Amino acid sequence: MLLDRGKLDANLARMRAHLAPFDVRLRPHVKTSKSIDVVRRMFAGEPGPITVSTLREAARFLEAGFRDILYAVGIVPAKLPDVFALQRRGATLSVILDSAAVAREVVDACRAASTRLDILIEIDSDGHRSGLRPDSDDLVEAGRILATAGMLGGVLTHAGGSYACRGTAELVAHATLERGAIVAAASRLRAAGLPCPVVSLGSTPTVSFGRDFTGVTEVRAGVYVFQDLVMAGIGVCTPADIAVSVLSTVIGHHEAKSRIVIDAGWMALSRDRGTADQPVDQGYGLVCDAGGAVLDELIVTGANQEHGLVARRDGRAFDLQRFPVGSRLRILPNHACATCAQHEAYAVTDDNEHVAAHWPRFGGW
Repeated sequence: MLLDRGKLDANLARMRAHLAPFDVRLRPHVKTSKSIDVVRRMFAGEPGPITVSTLREAARFLEAGFRDILYAVGIVPAKLPDVFALQRRGATLSVILDSAAVAREVVDACRAASTRLDILIEIDSDGHRSGLRPDSDDLVEAGRILATAGMLGGVLTHAGGSYACRGTAELVAHATLERGAIVAAASRLRAAGLPCPVVSLGSTPTVSFGRDFTGVTEVRAGVYVFQDLVMAGIGVCTPADIAVSVLSTVIGHHEAKSRIVIDAGWMALSRDRGTADQPVDQGYGLVCDAGGAVLDELIVTGANQEHGLVARRDGRAFDLQRFPVGSRLRILPNHACATCAQHEAYAVTDDNEHVAAHWPRFGGW
């Protein structure tokens, strides 16, 4: 797994510049990189606020000095002992939930453990996944349960439906939809006499194309640090912005089928086919030469466990001898989070394409 440090830094700078005019805090999602070195670079070495998707991420980043942590997956009582253990180790850990019933259970568990949590109510802003609708009766009921216990931290949403957008107009509209939903939810809680200090939204598409964050206190995004082909397909970036790629070796040719065999299958690339429903299907990844230049006509059309099959997107024949056995090809990922998860470290390249460092990453829950 190669990580182009220059492209990483450019992606980070682009997001900082976009958010500079707005009075919002960036709480990046670290699930994309799962790397202490990458996340430290987001904050210029300082331990800023982060979003995690697993309690293992929370534990590892806490060990590295990151204390302000939002666990942005719906909490269940069975996970609370691990949450409380992280608190005892010094974490300021927030959790989320999306029902009054779970709110009661969590409050009871906190009381039994003689502790408290900042709890955000998850809001469904676009019907994509989980959360309460802003007009739900359960929203105010859950808010009252949490506020009575002194644990209502605010509201949170993730407009995952933005991944189905195409182009600037749709992305801006979806960002507006997301902001409208989360601000409406916060307004309902406040109208009921309940506190709502945190109003948190975010996905890489909606944060990148948000034009108005009035009423929002923080934004979350993750894949923007690396970018990927799904983001390129919806207009968030271009393939030239993608900072990660899998370095593979040509191990064979199929002349009759006009395709190349490489030593990177789904164990290296993942099975993610996130571009399959986009106007341009990138197969299992877009092929670049050894220096990172995109070979537009070539994609990974098939993937076995350790073998990848490279062919033209249109199926036409091409000169296989351009890519002799032993030559190297880079593969840009459909979904950076999924592809990076197949690897234990990033080989970090400098401006001269030399490997300048190895940054470890981790997985697990």
